[in-house]
Amino acid sequence: MKSTLSLLAFLLLCVNALAQTFTLSGTVKDNTGQPIPFATVVIKNTSKGSPANSDGQYTLTLPTGNYDLLFKAIGYRQETRQISLKANQTIDIQLQPEAYQLQNVVVKAGAEDPAYGIIRKAIRKRKTYQNEVKSYTCDTYIKGLQRLLAAPKKFMGRNVDDFAKQMGLDSNRKGILYLSESESKLSYLRPNQYHEEMVSSKVSGSNRAFSFNRASDLSVNFYDNLQNWEGLSNRPLVSPIADNALSFYNYKYMGETIENGETINRIQVTPKRRYEPAFEGYIYIIEDSWRIHSIDVFLTKSSGINLLDTITVKQQFIPVEKQAWMPSSVKFEFRGGFFGFKFGGYYVAVYKNYNIDPPFNKKTFAEVMKVTAGVNKKDSTYWQQARPIPLTDEEKTDYQKKAVLAQKRESKPYLDSLDRKFNKVSVPRFLLSGINIRNRYQKTYFSTQGVLGSMLYNTVEGFAINYGATYTRQIDSLNNKYLRLGGRIRYGFSNHLLHGSVNAVIPVKSFTIGVNVGSDVVDLNNMEPLTPSISTFSSLFYRNNFQKLYDKHFAAISVSHRLAGGLTATASAEYADRRWLDNTSFYSFFYRDRQYTSNNPFVPAMEGVPLFERNQSFKIGARLSYNFSNRYVTYPTGRYYLPSEYPTLTLNYTKGLKNVLGSDVDFDLLSASLTKQDISLGLYGKLSFYVGAGKFLNNNRLYYIDYKHFLGTQTRVFDNSVNSFLLLDFYRNSTPNQYAEGHIEQNFGGIVLSKIPLIRKLKLQELVQVNYLHTPALKNYTEVGLGVRYLNFTFMYGRTLNGGGRESSAFRFGVKL
Repeated sequence: MKSTLSLLAFLLLCVNALAQTFTLSGTVKDNTGQPIPFATVVIKNTSKGSPANSDGQYTLTLPTGNYDLLFKAIGYRQETRQISLKANQTIDIQLQPEAYQLQNVVVKAGAEDPAYGIIRKAIRKRKTYQNEVKSYTCDTYIKGLQRLLAAPKKFMGRNVDDFAKQMGLDSNRKGILYLSESESKLSYLRPNQYHEEMVSSKVSGSNRAFSFNRASDLSVNFYDNLQNWEGLSNRPLVSPIADNALSFYNYKYMGETIENGETINRIQVTPKRRYEPAFEGYIYIIEDSWRIHSIDVFLTKSSGINLLDTITVKQQFIPVEKQAWMPSSVKFEFRGGFFGFKFGGYYVAVYKNYNIDPPFNKKTFAEVMKVTAGVNKKDSTYWQQARPIPLTDEEKTDYQKKAVLAQKRESKPYLDSLDRKFNKVSVPRFLLSGINIRNRYQKTYFSTQGVLGSMLYNTVEGFAINYGATYTRQIDSLNNKYLRLGGRIRYGFSNHLLHGSVNAVIPVKSFTIGVNVGSDVVDLNNMEPLTPSISTFSSLFYRNNFQKLYDKHFAAISVSHRLAGGLTATASAEYADRRWLDNTSFYSFFYRDRQYTSNNPFVPAMEGVPLFERNQSFKIGARLSYNFSNRYVTYPTGRYYLPSEYPTLTLNYTKGLKNVLGSDVDFDLLSASLTKQDISLGLYGKLSFYVGAGKFLNNNRLYYIDYKHFLGTQTRVFDNSVNSFLLLDFYRNSTPNQYAEGHIEQNFGGIVLSKIPLIRKLKLQELVQVNYLHTPALKNYTEVGLGVRYLNFTFMYGRTLNGGGRESSAFRFGVKL
């Protein structure tokens, strides 16, 4: 028995010895003694390794054994160290600048630079390496840091110092705004499917938040012709080895060097023309195989990027299984500023433990991202062992300082103190911004409109107030569900009519129930093409009362449910008592000699002619919507479906039921639409479209307000939704029969205007629109529009090509918030 126990003890000691790990650490510096930020330390012939931090410090945790270590950095000569790891070791490394030799290269005057021959070979091999790996899995580590470099003392009348204190910045309003780390298991399936499962997450200053880091967001593949960086650039960026790269880049051969038996060519790339969507910097190409060894490029404002002044991309590749080369790390570093604020930072991703071409079930990739509840609960001991990039002293201080702030921020006394500060009620707030009362601890929020903002004018009510309030309460924190209640009171000072309504949005399991009961003054066009504020301005300043209104007392209910993936269904029912209203006010600031039109759009010169008699309606509706996708992300708060890359198909059916609750209507309307916005067309911009058609299967009895209406425009300001018209009358072309409409918008993203001096600095995007409508009465109505978009502002010139005998043209202005 004793001998058995001794044997077991011996085996346990052996297992423990074999499993023992040690730490290898040190600093990577250049030949002047300065640290090399994010230099790479990797075990030879593997994907195991780590970059150093921004101070050049690295840490590797490895089992006992012998290793060949490679110390690398773009632009520096690789160093190799053979070590026998039996205890914790410190190895400091000094890297020499890489000496790229111009061997056997003679460039005659007027001759082509040798770089062009290398790039052509790389371009010919581009598709081979783009499709070299069908699938893979790997472990990823991502670290993100955003720093405020400068800030004004005040911004829009508010003291920035208060914000700085809350964010843990120093007295000069400088410091780390955001610091996070995360680990994930990443799976990839060609051509562009990702599944990522977050293993751990740490956010400085919050014990509950999850990192925004996502490996697929940092994925950059220069074997793709174009890099689509949404939000950062209006146009896709051209890769230095794209099929058409020679039209965008100049190349210069900078020499070659030998690394691990491979000849590496260094090629300088510069845009042929300023303000092209092209990179600048260096690309390193391996001789004979003509694959990318590494990338060190940057973009500036002249490349057309938004928000940022500069962004640098550094990517390194390593050989893994089957001689496939995969990214070992990628780093994005950026700087920018606006309104006196200056900021900078970086995101770095480390990839290791690749498994090339594993079998996958395609259903796996329906879930793009998975974050479970425990990933942000890892302690400091875990992170000390897990993080491949050591923290700098500044980052350590930030974690420690903001951990104290996080405990304070999440406490009830602190949250109550914030509420007392921001929940103050004052006369200016009551009039301008409204009352806002928040209970952060109980997660409730009550708000009202500002009184002045709720004032309006129309010729039906005269000056009126439409005052609303909302109440929100989180009722399910796990699934992020909220109960929402609202109410509204409306009074016209000219017609002396009081209206009011209450509404609620109630989540019940996987269903969402909506209820709305009360009375209101409603637009004749249920598409609501004209906002109350634009109608008020048009009436008071130009004496144009385009908006036409009626009185509605109603009770409505709807139930929505996601049936599966991108398929959602909604059922609804509404009872309404509808009454015609006349004009009662004829006031304006200007143009007093101009006559207002009547509230009947079909007899504008005759007051007191009702468009319809008082009636009651009971309608039921069903709606199915499918976006041909089931992609989603999973968080501890629930599942969230992502926008689809495919068009959305919608089917609608509405039935008016006669004699139900005294209803007067009897009709059936069936309609369908197909729409998609921002379809990428590469360098030619983005395409958006909307196609819709419908028919009244039965129109035995319906009123004008039951017609099919369209999103027209008669004012200078227009709703720049994809299904809006530029010049169509708000009311006169609605139909009780069949219809077909189509809209197409091409956004060229600055392909022409970016080449014009001075104007290109505005980063304007050229727009072309074509809108079409067919009804039995209108026949074929067509209009075209030409314009530009600046940020969220759109300026268009529209002209009808076939306006049903009413050709016209006008300028339009739109804002999309």
